[in-house]
Amino acid sequence: MDFTHDTIELFHTYKHLAVLLSIAFNIVISILGVVPSVFLTAANLAVFGFAQGMWISFLGESIGAILAFLLYRKGLSSLQDRKGFSHPKIQRLLHATKSESFLLILSLRLMPFVPSGLVTFIASIGKTTLMIFATASSLGKIPAILIEGFSVNEMMNVTTTGKLLMALFAVTGFVLLLKRLR
Repeated sequence: MDFTHDTIELFHTYKHLAVLLSIAFNIVISILGVVPSVFLTAANLAVFGFAQGMWISFLGESIGAILAFLLYRKGLSSLQDRKGFSHPKIQRLLHATKSESFLLILSLRLMPFVPSGLVTFIASIGKTTLMIFATASSLGKIPAILIEGFSVNEMMNVTTTGKLLMALFAVTGFVLLLKRLR
């Protein structure tokens, strides 16, 4: 199943709702916390163009993270006292002051290999306020969305850079697979 192609077709079929559908999909992806959004970014770029597609992806991911934060906080607040969160970085975010939590969330959002859902989850069961989370998370998503959008755009247009990125991703995936098998 080709999610990107299917999403593009859906957006073309429902042009008048395409922006809202994209944002809704991003919200669902954010709440699920483990589904990558790259296919949706690719669809946004294909349907709306680079600048508007990037803006829609950013808006959807930011709103999605905020709603996921609120849902996680409501449903999972009792988890903060459990022992499963013993890693020092997690403990630091759970008990961080306002300025510390802002900087931690911002820095974690800037790291491309830290799962977005994990950052949202940990922040939601900690003491981070909604305003601090929303601001730090959204600011941190800007470079991540730009990098993802540029990469996706280059791969979709199969430029030399896109070919190099695909090769880099393939080699990285192969190396990670080999490490995991050992």
